[in-house]
Amino acid sequence: MLSADDWLPVVSGFDAVVNCVGAFQTGSRDRLDRIHVEAPAALFAACERAGVRQVIHFSATGAETESPTEFGRTKAAAERALRATKLDWLILRPGVVIAPAVYGGSALLLGLAGVPLRTPLIAAGRPIQVVAIDDVAETVAWAFGPGAAVRASFELVHPQALGLREIVTGYRRWLGFASQPVWALPALLTRIVAAGADALGWLGWRSPARSTGFAQLAAGVSGDPGLWMRETGIRPRSFDDILAQRPATAQDRWFARLYGLKPLAIACLALFWIATGVIALTAGYSASLGYLTEAGFGTGVAQATVIGGAVFDIALGLLLLVRRLAKPVLITMLVATVFYVLAGTLIAPQLWIDPLGALTKILPMLLATLFTLAVIDER
Repeated sequence: MLSADDWLPVVSGFDAVVNCVGAFQTGSRDRLDRIHVEAPAALFAACERAGVRQVIHFSATGAETESPTEFGRTKAAAERALRATKLDWLILRPGVVIAPAVYGGSALLLGLAGVPLRTPLIAAGRPIQVVAIDDVAETVAWAFGPGAAVRASFELVHPQALGLREIVTGYRRWLGFASQPVWALPALLTRIVAAGADALGWLGWRSPARSTGFAQLAAGVSGDPGLWMRETGIRPRSFDDILAQRPATAQDRWFARLYGLKPLAIACLALFWIATGVIALTAGYSASLGYLTEAGFGTGVAQATVIGGAVFDIALGLLLLVRRLAKPVLITMLVATVFYVLAGTLIAPQLWIDPLGALTKILPMLLATLFTLAVIDER
């Protein structure tokens, strides 16, 4: 929807529009120039043509023309496009939004709080200002009321700046986890993690550990809430107040502990299926043929079955790494695993008592697949 004509049927008949669109970094699922600049500019033009009175636009702290990230630069470009219109606009620039439903950066913070033994952090002392989702919603509601500011920009942050260390350790206390030392990630390891996350972004995975996330943390997340507080009368909740508003639940603790295990589970499953296929074509080729020929398969059929099954396994492992295919691939893995267990039991039942557990090892992988399928959703 990159032209005003695309948006006209959507906005016609409305008094106001709240634009919440946003993405973190360009990847296979996201183009920041389109998401942050072209589509919003078309939306704003459609609002003018349709007679929409008011546009409330969500930007972000750090949205500057000279920002070190494409995220900040494209957010700034959208602000410029809105300011150039004749609409009654209000630009909201929230800091790190703290909400019960975590996603993106807030999910990463909670996940870091769940890491055992040592808490890995970068730029642990850089200033970060947070804002409660309730205060964000209250601001939007205020904007629709009488006497609201017109053609203004608010920075939605609590005045208190915290370090990343304080936020993550605060989350640990809230979750009921014991305090533990902080591990400052070496710069080289940080670059390796960011490069890996960036590469996975082109496969559709929207990790907050991409280079944009680290750059934003290194720059800090800060703003001046003075105008926002004066105009609206809102007294934003502090980080401690936000956490005190709702006690942590078992589900919060599960999420924190499982957050880092999810990518590991996906990686291990992908490697497992790729490795089984490669082994079947190399070191295990003769043994696999032997099991099939002993069961009465002809040589040609046995060879085709082994090669076809190996290629199928490798393909599943590779396709699991593509985000939009992950769920159907996991379901296919479940079906294939059950089939392999049944087929192995019929063709070579002696494998159940094999000292290396050729068949029994499949059962934990079945549970690992079910676990990964259960946590695959992002939001």
